[in-house]
Amino acid sequence: MHVARYGHGGRPIVLLHGLGTSTFLWREVAPSLAEAGHTALAVDLFGHGESDRPYDGEYGVAAQGDYLDRVFTALRIPSATVAGCDLGALVALRLAASHPDRVDRLVLVSPPDLDDIPGEDVKLFQRSVRRAPIRQQRGILGATPLLRPLLEASVAEPQAMPDGLVARYLAPFVGRDGVEQLHTIVRSIRAQDLHVEELRTIGAPTLIVAGERDRWLDLKTAEHLAGIIPESRVVRVAGAGRLIPEEAPDELAELILRFDEGR
Repeated sequence: MHVARYGHGGRPIVLLHGLGTSTFLWREVAPSLAEAGHTALAVDLFGHGESDRPYDGEYGVAAQGDYLDRVFTALRIPSATVAGCDLGALVALRLAASHPDRVDRLVLVSPPDLDDIPGEDVKLFQRSVRRAPIRQQRGILGATPLLRPLLEASVAEPQAMPDGLVARYLAPFVGRDGVEQLHTIVRSIRAQDLHVEELRTIGAPTLIVAGERDRWLDLKTAEHLAGIIPESRVVRVAGAGRLIPEEAPDELAELILRFDEGR
């Protein structure tokens, strides 16, 4: 498991990315947390970014929660504020439900609809797979026609996801092996890894952060999730789509810091 550390000392804040992204997603948020006196730890989920991707690995939400528990042990972190975006929000939820002692506070950024897992973003990816010719998928840049539509749909304005940025997000999935890994990850996202009754037992204070222009998370869906988790509330970020760490990093960092301080 690859972990990017920003800063030393203070309370740790663990950052989890979503589908099709990596620790790179937190490059603007994590330094702000470190400058505020925290240790920010951005984790590449298993099979993503620079973390290992064995052919027989388990990449579902439940497995990712268990891997993350081991990351805490390896880093000698008893507990932390955990912030997850998109798929990372599901992993954070799983960790809080199955290993409650690990999570002091929980920040769910653009969480998927629990009633529609694997979610509309995954369905968009699957549609891209069907549309892209097989010869394209097998090329060195085979992930491009699969991930580009997902990344572009995850921001409010097209200029927030220029070609160079798309290429950087695609980098871990270059080549045929990368495309096959993407397919494996998507197939691993299963609704049965999260149970609503388990989520009702989460004791960590929870902040749900949703972009006002997130095409997949409306206010009703966010508030429904807040109604499931006992001590939770919803905050909307103006002008942002799904990838809030990309479009509004300063505002998100401030929200995390204020919430970590109990404000």
